[in-house]
Parts: sequence; structure tokens; C-alpha cells
Amino acid sequence: MDPVQSFAPGVVADIIRRQPPSPGKTAFAWSVAVGPALARVTTVELRNHNLIVMARDTRWQRELERARDTILVRVQLLLGKDVVKGLYINA
Repeated sequence: MDPVQSFAPGVVADIIRRQPPSPGKTAFAWSVAVGPALARVTTVELRNHNLIVMARDTRWQRELERARDTILVRVQLLLGKDVVKGLYINA
């Protein structure tokens, strides 16, 4: 028997990817990818296959920049690589 932790992320990603595109879906995937602290201090918008992230201030912008590659992989897992091709961070 496999532990739940080994397959749960894939199941969640599959459920999210099946939903129709919407701002709510994008925001939910973002909050799953970055966690509640970063989700509270950012807003996101999916525009032309690019995730546009607005950070509350430059301190949070720096945190996001440091984790950009990891975040992009997580968001692509949840929404699909064909849906999100880039990640742009602004403050």
C-alpha cells in the first residue's frame, strides 16, 4: 500500500487541470503552489500563457524572485505546461 502523500499531489493536479479556465482556478492553483502566506500578499492573472504576479511590496517580490523556478514548476504541474509558459513578478 502506498502512502497518501505519494499520490495526493498528482490527484489534486489532475482535478485542477480538468476544471474550465477561470480567474478562480488560477488563484486556487497559485495558492496551492505557493502556500497561504504568499497567496495572501499576491494577486495573479493568467494572460497569454503567462502568469502575472503582483506582490504587495518589494520584500515579497524578492522572495518570489528567489523561488521563481520552483513556483513555475509547481504552477505548471497544477495548470499544465501548455497553459502556463512564463512567470512574471511585479511589485
